[in-house]
Amino acid sequence: MNSLNTRHNTPERAYDVVLFGATGFVGALTAEYLAAHAPAGFRWALAGRDRAKLERLRERLAAVHPGCAELPLLTADAADPRQVRELAAATRVLATTVGPYVRYGGELVAACAGSGTDYLDLTGEPEFVDRMYVEHDARARESGARIVHACGFDSIPADLGAYFTVRQLPEGVPLTVDGFLRTHATFSGGTLASALGAFGRGPQTLAAARARRLHEPRLLGRRARGPVGVPRYSRETGTWALPLPTLDPAVVARSAAALERYGPDFRYRHYASVRHLPVAVAGAGAVGATVALAQVPAVRRLLSGLWEPGQGPDAERRARSWFTVRFVGEGGGRRVFTEVAGGDPGYGETAKMLGEAALCLAYDRLPAVSGQVTTAVAMGDALLERLQKAGIRFRVVDERAV
Repeated sequence: MNSLNTRHNTPERAYDVVLFGATGFVGALTAEYLAAHAPAGFRWALAGRDRAKLERLRERLAAVHPGCAELPLLTADAADPRQVRELAAATRVLATTVGPYVRYGGELVAACAGSGTDYLDLTGEPEFVDRMYVEHDARARESGARIVHACGFDSIPADLGAYFTVRQLPEGVPLTVDGFLRTHATFSGGTLASALGAFGRGPQTLAAARARRLHEPRLLGRRARGPVGVPRYSRETGTWALPLPTLDPAVVARSAAALERYGPDFRYRHYASVRHLPVAVAGAGAVGATVALAQVPAVRRLLSGLWEPGQGPDAERRARSWFTVRFVGEGGGRRVFTEVAGGDPGYGETAKMLGEAALCLAYDRLPAVSGQVTTAVAMGDALLERLQKAGIRFRVVDERAV
């Protein structure tokens, strides 16, 4: 399955990676990660709307990594088709941290699909992902571009965690995997704005999902599902399991649909894992209240204003943050318990995931795929190995016959 794809190895591409939105909170963390971990000869650039902010970021990077003093700076507006086409044509990989993506991401995807440029983002917005599939998947398949959404905490731990779990189970049999998330972390203004925007666009999200179903080929002879579960007590983990209304189950199901290793009938469910029932009840109520309040535009604007985009937790708070996802996989008479774990999920580890995904697309031997694909489909083993080396833990906790 692994074959070297050389379609980008053309002299007219000035850069290996362009990081768009580099001056935002997660964008700057990603820039710091790339500056610290990129290999020799890496050709990359910082991009965004504000030249002065880009220059200040470059100065900060160069103070720690002198080689960044001459890092190219590219200015472009995400809403300007001409500017983003020029940006996409200049690089092999374009990674963007600018959300909400339903507002700021469409032109970038269109430009990458048209120019054969690999695209990465951090979206957790189902409407955006479905719209981009309908509008640009076919063109990306023609041009050879890989359009890879959700390359951060949404949804790499779930997608590659399920992929890792499936690899521990028998082949050619029906499989089920459940993921149970625990985390201790906070969020930035940009994350809040994206979440509130998505919660407040229920009708648009449903319409985009219906449009995708009309365009997406049906899976023949196999099934791959990511249903929303129901609240329950999980004997496997000894915690209360609350279904999470995130993009993760859909991403895992799309990986399963594309890869036969997931078996003839695959199901994935995604939960928050809570030890104490009162906390579970309070958490469910808080999520429900936030979703309800987000339906009122004035309240949504008020909540968004509590944290400005570009703001986020300081380094000390991020250092105390962590996440774990415990997976329970079953099939063919075997049950396996696996775990994905790391530090600060929304920022430090998300920057690491996006940075390693960009380097993976730029340098590694990968499956010859194109169009809108998941991280497991586009990068699979190569990205898994990179993340393990970067300190994100993927491990088998236990396995037994059932």
